[in-house]
Amino acid sequence: MTEALAGTAVDDRLARRNAIVLAIAQACYGIAVSLVITLGGVVGHALAVDKSLSTLPITTMMIGTTIGVIPASLFMQRFGRRAGFMLGALSGVTGGLLAAQAIFAGSFWLFCLATHFLGYYQATAGYYRFAAADTASLAFRPKAISYALGGGLAGAVLTPVIVQLTNDVYVLSAACFLAAAGSALAGCLVLTLLRIPKPVARARGASSGRPLLEIMRQPRFLAAMAAGAVSYGMMSLVMTSTPLAMIACGFDNIDAAGAIRWHVVAMYLPSFFAGHLIARFGREQIALVGMAILLLCGLVALMGLSFLHFTVAMVALGAGWNLAYVSATSIVADSHTPEERGKVQAANDFVIFSFVAFCSFMSGVLLNHVGWNGINVALFPAIGLAAVLVLVLPRLKVAPAT
Repeated sequence: MTEALAGTAVDDRLARRNAIVLAIAQACYGIAVSLVITLGGVVGHALAVDKSLSTLPITTMMIGTTIGVIPASLFMQRFGRRAGFMLGALSGVTGGLLAAQAIFAGSFWLFCLATHFLGYYQATAGYYRFAAADTASLAFRPKAISYALGGGLAGAVLTPVIVQLTNDVYVLSAACFLAAAGSALAGCLVLTLLRIPKPVARARGASSGRPLLEIMRQPRFLAAMAAGAVSYGMMSLVMTSTPLAMIACGFDNIDAAGAIRWHVVAMYLPSFFAGHLIARFGREQIALVGMAILLLCGLVALMGLSFLHFTVAMVALGAGWNLAYVSATSIVADSHTPEERGKVQAANDFVIFSFVAFCSFMSGVLLNHVGWNGINVALFPAIGLAAVLVLVLPRLKVAPAT
């Protein structure tokens, strides 16, 4: 069966099948990105002369994501989800191999280039959640999105094992990134099973739907974009610095990987019930619950520097992100027609990952200049502003276009 012929009508049996395929692909991606999150700052700190640039490898990954989201979405709009996702996974293979080479060579800038390629992988993997909604009914859509994201739990399970195997021999940490390359390759193979119809080619002069600015002026869309950008950005701000902060407090790589493991579990475990919560209580309401949990992360992190404090904060950070991000994604998926899909999703993710890239860079700068507490204090105004927008914007009406 070809991608073009499969599932031409909305069929939740097909949507469930695609959600399973995407969950496995998400698992492969989750292993790769969890290794970058856990070791990117640590390896960067070891290789960089200027230690304030320690988290730059994670930032270059986010920059790659930001650069990649628009062409990835437009490519998939023309050639289909499967082709775009497989191309992104091959970028992950390239990034993992380059990262291993950079560690062997002791090259900080080659390592940054490697994580940049992994950013292109993340750019396409970010659309797994939207792809899960492509063949789903309106009622099943939040569940399909959350199921696809749930595959990321594999990263939480396997990353600490990989890190522990290479903890005591620095140069062998290159093996972690070889594992990331292997995981991305496995994801590429799994994605051959995806069955989403290719978009129907538009006739020359045919409408591509409403203008992008008209869609983005919708109050609910703006609220969703704010919730997605701030929840993901603040997660990146805190998560990026956590391994470095823990090591500075006397913990080792295995301890840091353990805290990140529970963070990744919390990022993806709520996916198995988030869709049900959204269906019952509403998208904006669950987004606000997620933001409240993100604030709890800041409170716990400010209360102490024990392993328990770090771990509980990481759990709250992951769970809050999941609820806010899945809710925001569901609102965005409802805001456009199929022919508008490429440009709307590209614009949404470009805004989100631009902010995430900025936050990941500022994470290292803030940790170096104002410390761990300063990073966690920054959560409160950002999350507070996003919560106000989610509360207020959906109540507004769009002014007539002039």
